[in-house]
Amino acid sequence: MLFDLIKLTKNTLSIPKKNIKNQQPLMRLKVLLAENNHVKAKELMSVLSTAQYDIYHIGHSGLPLLKDVEQLNPDVIIIDIESPDRDMLENLNQIAKFAPKPIVVFSEQQNTDTTINQMVKSGVSAYVVGDVSQVRVKSIIDVAIARFDVFQELKQELADTKQKLSSQKNIDKAKRWLMETKQLSELDAYHFIRKIAMDNSQKMDDVAKNILSVASIF
Repeated sequence: MLFDLIKLTKNTLSIPKKNIKNQQPLMRLKVLLAENNHVKAKELMSVLSTAQYDIYHIGHSGLPLLKDVEQLNPDVIIIDIESPDRDMLENLNQIAKFAPKPIVVFSEQQNTDTTINQMVKSGVSAYVVGDVSQVRVKSIIDVAIARFDVFQELKQELADTKQKLSSQKNIDKAKRWLMETKQLSELDAYHFIRKIAMDNSQKMDDVAKNILSVASIF
């Protein structure tokens, strides 16, 4: 894996000792820059040349990118591409699935609506066309990270809701089986499952699954 670690720092101002305690250290963001054109990469690194970013440049944006993301664990990924091909979109899908990160795509030309939609579905948080000034780049990255965080929260909420619905469905099925085979009331069947769960430090969903597994034998 090729990482060209670029440490970008500015001259620091002398600060009186009495004020040092009040200074909050800047939180540096780890940026993975994927750009196979070294001239463009240098331009982008120049734009990102602030004390806030640690930039790791790799000379490709193809399928090995997932491994780089997993090893480096960046705060944000920046990719400069003119027109993403199928391999690139698949690469973005793999990152979104196995190592989701905020992704900013810079492009010199406007892509079709279909291509942009494909990139968004593949996990791209921000899509920027044209030259980007040093003044704008921070806000673009900040918005991309914020949008990514909101999306991840919604995604987690949806997953939790699906899990709760699935668990409730299992518990209801287990209750019905207990009601039919042991002639229990619905309330008694619920308490039966709940007691086993409490006695064995298990979730009611897990107990319900075990009951349904037994029920499938008969």
